[in-house]
Amino acid sequence: MDNRREISEFLTSRRARLRPEASGLPVHDDRRRVPGLKREEVALLAGVSVDYYARLERGHLGGVSPAVLAAIARALRLDEAERLHLLDLADTAAVPERTLRSRRQPSVTIRPSVRALLAGMTAIPAYVRNARMDILAANDLCRALYDGILDGQRPSVNLARFVFLDGRAQGFFLDWDEVADGTVGSLRAEAGRNPLDKALTDLIGELSARSDPFATKWAQHNVRLHRTATKRLHNSVVGDIELTGEALDLAGDGLTLIAYTADSGSAAEDKLALLASWRPAPSPRALDGSSREGSSA
Repeated sequence: MDNRREISEFLTSRRARLRPEASGLPVHDDRRRVPGLKREEVALLAGVSVDYYARLERGHLGGVSPAVLAAIARALRLDEAERLHLLDLADTAAVPERTLRSRRQPSVTIRPSVRALLAGMTAIPAYVRNARMDILAANDLCRALYDGILDGQRPSVNLARFVFLDGRAQGFFLDWDEVADGTVGSLRAEAGRNPLDKALTDLIGELSARSDPFATKWAQHNVRLHRTATKRLHNSVVGDIELTGEALDLAGDGLTLIAYTADSGSAAEDKLALLASWRPAPSPRALDGSSREGSSA
């Protein structure tokens, strides 16, 4: 698998954001020709030769030892998501393409027990998505919270497409730019793990062609881990509501369950209760994934 361009652009972008003084290096020339650190400065911080680091930055990560990768991560001051992305890039660089193609793709079906879990979460909006951000199932309260966005959609809603291509997104997500950054960061991380996922690469290509904001953010090479985050949403019934989104990986399925919770005794808790009482009866056309095997990405 030749992912040298991806590796090169990622390392270059991380190097460009750092200043020598922030890394504990002396600054002797105020007329620096490059933004951020120079290659030789990263090499010095990582304890490797300049030639060796230059080779890595040209995209040759296959076979590089964990110790060297850790040293590069420290030199570039990578956060957890970026360190994992670097490891994924090194992993895919070292694995033959036929092996990558044989890797199990994320599931597009949901086990009955997971459906039962969603249905039982009557006071908590929740949905299940795959790594490409296709929402494969959502409970009644989540459909109510999403204000009709998820209802009756065939095929399933793709969150990335919604965020960047649907005019309703900026009114629904009150912190749209932050949500957009997280969406791009998650897709970038997934692309590092599964560079031969055709549905994923098609989705990225479509968004890059149709959305200038996506293309701009994609070029920044930022990656994100989705675990917990505050989300401010606007709903036509209850108005603005602030919730905590928790991402729970479903081991073995390649899926993630996203659940929204409100602080006990908060106005958001009252709004969720109101929304639960307001929602219409479940419809056969509701987004439950029961009649679909594929995804929209």
